[in-house]
Amino acid sequence: MSNMTTRDRVEASREAKRLILAINEIYKETKDADLMDAMKHLTIKKQRIDKRFKGRPNKSIQKNKYAKII
Repeated sequence: MSNMTTRDRVEASREAKRLILAINEIYKETKDADLMDAMKHLTIKKQRIDKRFKGRPNKSIQKNKYAKII
């Protein structure tokens, strides 16, 4: 995952979302615990990918979040 470009990360995130939704449709019918585990695993991977291409929030913006707006 460290050598991926931003475009690769976006594509991987979209593919993970597609897979999660597809597995969820099957899970609704079967209630198979293995499918739930697979969805959880994919969700964790997707969150890690999303965190990498979205970056961290700017701390200066966070400090001003509670400042009064005049």
